[in-house]
Amino acid sequence: MNSADMTLTAAQQKAQENRNTIFVEDGAVIGVETFPGDQFVMRLRAPKCAAAAKPGTFVHLTCDESLPMRRPLSIMRVGEDWVDVLYKIVGPGLRLLSQKKEGDTLSVLGPIGQPFHMSADKPQTLLIGGGVGIPPMVYIADWLRQDDADWKPLAILGSEIPFPFPLLASKLETPWLDDDISSTMPLLESWGVTCRLATLAGFDGCFDGYVTDLAERWLSGLDEAALAEVEIFACGPTPMLKAVADLAARYDLPCQVSLEEYMACAVGGCAGCAVRIRTPDGDAMKRVCVDGPVFEASTVVW
Repeated sequence: MNSADMTLTAAQQKAQENRNTIFVEDGAVIGVETFPGDQFVMRLRAPKCAAAAKPGTFVHLTCDESLPMRRPLSIMRVGEDWVDVLYKIVGPGLRLLSQKKEGDTLSVLGPIGQPFHMSADKPQTLLIGGGVGIPPMVYIADWLRQDDADWKPLAILGSEIPFPFPLLASKLETPWLDDDISSTMPLLESWGVTCRLATLAGFDGCFDGYVTDLAERWLSGLDEAALAEVEIFACGPTPMLKAVADLAARYDLPCQVSLEEYMACAVGGCAGCAVRIRTPDGDAMKRVCVDGPVFEASTVVW
C-alpha cells in the first residue's frame, strides 16, 4: 500500500468515526434575549443536538430562508431538548438571525467538532473567554458543576463592548484581587463558579486590562503544588488565544484553545477553515470545523 492509499484509509476511518454524530433538525426558537452591543442569546429546541453536544462543539445554523449559507455558533448551554447560542451582529447573516422571534424555525446542523477534554487530575480549571468566545467557557463550567469530581473552576471573561449579561457584584471571595474588582456573570455566580471580568472599556467592578493580565495575577500567586493542578481552556479572538498560549507556555501549563475561523460547509468538505498545526510528522493543515475547533495550544502555529 502506498502513502496515498494510507492517507485515504485514514480519512475513511475518520469519516466512519464521525458518522451518526452530527444531526440536521428543525430547531424551533423558544427564547431570545437581547443585550447591548447588538448581542443576542437564542434558545433553540433541538433535542438530537442537545443529547450529543459536549463543551466546545458548535452548531451551523440557517439564519434565514433567503440566505443559503449557514453560520457557525458555539454552544453555550444545553438542556434536555434545547441548546443556547450567543452571537452578535457582524454581517447580514447574523442580522437576519437577530430578527427571528419565538416560534420561528431554523435548520440546525450539529453538534459539530472536537470538544474540550477535562482531566480530573487538573481540577483547577482556568476558563478564559473573550467576546463571543464566552459561550464555550460557560458550557465547560456547566458541565463541571454537574460532574461528581471535585472541580475548582475559575472563569475570566473579557469584552470591550458591554457584556452580554448584567453585571453582578460577586459574593465569592477572590483574595488575590482588590475588593473593588468584584463584577461577575450572574449565571456563573448562581452555580458557585468564581468569575471575574476584564475590560479596557472601564465597566464597573471589572479588571482594567486584558484577560491574560488578570489570569497571570491569579497564576503568579499559586505555589508549585497548586500550579500542577491547573489546566487552561480558552476561546476568543486569535490575538487573545495566542496571548493565552504564550501565558500557558511561560507557566508550563497544559492549555486547550477553541479557534475561531470563517467556515463554509463546517463539516470538513471545503477545507476553507484550515489552519497550520504541529504534528509528530511535521506541520499539517487541519480543518477547524472537524479536526477542531479545539486544539492543544502548543500545537497551533500562530
